[in-house]
Amino acid sequence: MNIEKLHGEDVVSSALTRTITSGDSARAHGEYELQCIDKDGNVKWTMGGKNLVVNEGLQDMNTKYFTGSTYTAYWYIGLYGAAASNDPTANDTAALHPGFTEIVPYSNATRPACTFGTATTADPSVITNSLNKAAFNINATATVGGAFLISNNTKSGTTGVLFSASDFQAPGDRVVASGDVLNVTYTFSLDA
Repeated sequence: MNIEKLHGEDVVSSALTRTITSGDSARAHGEYELQCIDKDGNVKWTMGGKNLVVNEGLQDMNTKYFTGSTYTAYWYIGLYGAAASNDPTANDTAALHPGFTEIVPYSNATRPACTFGTATTADPSVITNSLNKAAFNINATATVGGAFLISNNTKSGTTGVLFSASDFQAPGDRVVASGDVLNVTYTFSLDA
């Protein structure tokens, strides 16, 4: 006699995967544009470059904006030397910036002011000093490799807040000479 055994098995399997993403982000970036005018009023060169907003600048922006307190800022433009010895880093501050060395080949009593206009309401929101460029009255021959934005107007001063710095893009360093005027525009954008 044959005995048959039957074994039955049912297997049910299911999986549900759902990824939920929500939120907004903001991106900030800035650019410097420099135009060198010679003593006869001719454009010698124009140079631009994207900036590095340093950690000190990011912290200051967040702190000032989100504290809800009254805040008035005054900003100034500075220059630094040849790129071979200057490379700004995110850790540079107004007090300690081993990434670059300021140069002051200009007769202005202080660093020129960076006076911003009204920010646009579009995305991105843009603010610039293009209507009131920071002007350096050059009084010595020097090599300029970049520019920076700081809240202290004292030439070679190390107090205040360093917001950003920018190396010139290729072809890089540029020479200024006595009698030149160096006009600097800084444009900063926030977008969602």
